Amino acid sequence: MNVLQKAVLFLCLKAGADAFVPSSRFSRPSVLSMSSPMTGTGPSLDYNPDAFKDEANQGNFRKLGDALKDGDIERKKAAAEQDKRMRAQEIAREERAAKIKFMQDMPDDTPAGAVVDFMYKGGITEILEKLEYDLIGLKPVKKRVREIASLLVLDKMRRKLGFDTAVPSLHMCFTGAPGTGKTTVAIRMGQILARMGYSRQGHVVVATRDDLVGQYVGHTAPKTKEVIKKAMGGVLLIDEAYYLYNAANDRDYGQESIEILLNVMETQQEDLVVVLAGYEDRMNSFFGNIPGMASRVGNHINFPDYEADELVDIAKVMIRDMDYDIDEAAQETFLQYIIKRKEMPFFSNARTVRNAMDRARMNSAIRVFDEGMARENGQVTVGDLSSIKAVDFQIILDEITEAGDDAIVA
Repeated sequence: MNVLQKAVLFLCLKAGADAFVPSSRFSRPSVLSMSSPMTGTGPSLDYNPDAFKDEANQGNFRKLGDALKDGDIERKKAAAEQDKRMRAQEIAREERAAKIKFMQDMPDDTPAGAVVDFMYKGGITEILEKLEYDLIGLKPVKKRVREIASLLVLDKMRRKLGFDTAVPSLHMCFTGAPGTGKTTVAIRMGQILARMGYSRQGHVVVATRDDLVGQYVGHTAPKTKEVIKKAMGGVLLIDEAYYLYNAANDRDYGQESIEILLNVMETQQEDLVVVLAGYEDRMNSFFGNIPGMASRVGNHINFPDYEADELVDIAKVMIRDMDYDIDEAAQETFLQYIIKRKEMPFFSNARTVRNAMDRARMNSAIRVFDEGMARENGQVTVGDLSSIKAVDFQIILDEITEAGDDAIVA
C-alpha cells in the first residue's frame, strides 16, 4: 500500500469515528422514545434509569400509598367500633346496676296499679267476655285462656315498673274433637296477644298439611315458608298437625315442613305463635315421634266434647245471631235429635248443630211458603218469618231415626 492509499484509509476511519461523537448543538434525550423525530438513523438508544423509575414505578408507588392509607382508615374504624362496643357494655352495666339499686330501694308496698285497670285498658276484659258470650261450656278451656291472659297482664305491669320480663313461650296445642271451638279460641288468643303487645296484628292463619307440604322435591319449603310469612305477627293454627308426619315413609315431604316449623318456633317466638290442633291421642303420638316439637309447646289445652244440653244452648246462640226464635217445644225436639245424633258416626259437636240449624231453617222456610200459598190472601206474618218450630226439627229427627245408627249424616 503506497502513501496515498494510507492517507485515504486514515481519513475514512477518522470520519467514521466522528459520526458516533454527539454534537454539542443537540441536547441528550432523557428517555428512549419511539416517537422521536425520524433522522434516518432510528430512535435514540440513550438510556436514563431515573426516567424509567419516575414513570414506570410511579403508579405502583401511588397504589402502595393508597393501600397503606386505606389500611390505616380500616384500623381506625375497627378501633372506633371496639371502643363503641366497650362503651356500650359499660353503659349497659351502669344501667343494670342503677336498675338493680332502684328496684332494691323500692318499697315492697309501692302501688303497681290495679289489675282490673290493666285488664280493662288493654281490652282483655272485653275479649274474655266475648269468649264467654260466644262459647257455651268449655270451662277448662276458658280457665286456661284466663290463666294465659293473667300472665300477660302481670308481665305488662312488671315492665311498667322496670322489672325484667322474658317473653313466655306461647306456642300451644289444642286437642279435641271437631267443632269444640278450637278455631274460635285461637282467634280470641290472637286478639289478646295483639292487645297486650305480644304480636303485631293478632290475626289467625289456619293451615293443614295440604297448605304446607308439596308434591315433589323442592316444593315443600316454599309452601311452608309462604304460609309462615302470612302468619307472621299473629297466630298460625295447624289443624290435624299429626298428618305432617308419616311414620311409614321416611322420605315423606312432611318432615321438611316440620323442620322448618321447628326452626321458626324457636327463633321467631316473639313474632309468631304456633297452635297445633287435633285429636288428643293422635297429637300425643305426634309429639312422641317429634320430641323437638313437644319441647317447644308449653301450653296444652284440651277441648272436651259438649254435653247434649250445652249443644242446645249453642243452637239457641246460633238462632239468636240469625234473628230467629225457638219455643220450648222446639228446644225439646232438638234435644232429642242431638241425643240421637251423638250416638252416630261423624258427630262434630257445634258443627253438627250448625248443620242441623241450617236444615231446620230450610224446613221452616218450606213450611211458611206452603202455608202462605194456601192462604187466600197469601200473606205471612213477621212471626212466621222469625220462628222455627218443633215440627221443623222433627223432620230431621225422623230422618236419622229411619237411617239407622250406622248412617252417614252431616
